[in-house]
Amino acid sequence: MAFRRRTKSYPLFSQEFVIHNHADIGFCIVVCILIGLMFEVTAKTAFLFILPQYNISLSIPDGETIYYHYGIKDLVTILFYVFIAIILHAVVQEYVLDKINRRLHLSKLKHSKFNESGQLVAFHLTSIFWCLYVIVTEGYLSNPRSLWENYPHIYLSFQVKFFYLCQLAYWLHALPELYFQKVRKEEIPRQLQYICLYLVHIAGAYVLNLTRLGLILLLLQYVAEFLFHVARLFYFTDENNQKLFNAWAGVFVVTRLFTLTLSVLAIGFGLARAENHTFDPERGNFNSLPFRMFVLLLLCLSQAWVMWRFIHFQLRRWREYWNEQSARRRAAATTTTTTAMTKQQTKPTKKESGYHENGLLKAENGTSPRLKKPKSS
Repeated sequence: MAFRRRTKSYPLFSQEFVIHNHADIGFCIVVCILIGLMFEVTAKTAFLFILPQYNISLSIPDGETIYYHYGIKDLVTILFYVFIAIILHAVVQEYVLDKINRRLHLSKLKHSKFNESGQLVAFHLTSIFWCLYVIVTEGYLSNPRSLWENYPHIYLSFQVKFFYLCQLAYWLHALPELYFQKVRKEEIPRQLQYICLYLVHIAGAYVLNLTRLGLILLLLQYVAEFLFHVARLFYFTDENNQKLFNAWAGVFVVTRLFTLTLSVLAIGFGLARAENHTFDPERGNFNSLPFRMFVLLLLCLSQAWVMWRFIHFQLRRWREYWNEQSARRRAAATTTTTTAMTKQQTKPTKKESGYHENGLLKAENGTSPRLKKPKSS
């Protein structure tokens, strides 16, 4: 299974070999783990990579159901899905983005940003539908109080835990992709910032048993980010297309307000009214005043930082827009002045009718014009 057409071979396990074949290497590792399911000796270890761990059966009125909680073995499962994410990244790059790039003929800088936005559009769109499905089926929209009631939410359904494991795997895979995709040094700090922010917030919600609130906040964030990267893709194809950026700006501000409001409502008021305020990490209960203040402070700081980046981005866009408009006006004025001067220089002068013959002016009909008689003194 080759993801890229190669015209040059590299030394085995050299730096260039790993960069150009990292998806194939990941595919081989995944296949080896799947083959391990076929043998009884290795099946238990293979399941450790593929399926979520720490399942427990709980009795409910309708019978028994299986729930999950987190533990150190989740790192092994996340590692497996990191390789899955690397493979999917290569598939999207090879069979979608590269074909579009060949038609657009973008510069190196725009080419890199186009690939980044293309990958994130595919991921955000998938995550939006997946996250919305989980929220609806778990009943979090129909019962908003469930976001903070009965905290700590230690036990997770299969789809909630699997969603969080895949989210962590995707953002972890984005770190080595900076190396594999040979991202420009100037772009690495910016990408590292938002990758680390996603990892901190998703892992924090998972470990602190705030998974229900985390799902809602992720959905809001992914909707805004999806619109931004779609707008950027259209901008690369047509630089005059600014309407989607305006739509994204409105959605971005609304999602920031919803994020802060929901966070204060769930953590500041909801958890404060909970019956159990004992700080007990062994039982997964972190509901204490310092904990709530720390989480709210972290959320407010991250939202303030994101909002500052948004304002800076909008100011830069407006400045570039007005500079472009001023340049167009100056160019139009220069063109108008040049055209007027050209017309004035090429305007025909009025000549006497007729022509000259033997030093005399002849009329057009061949007769000489009548000469005026001199006045007698």
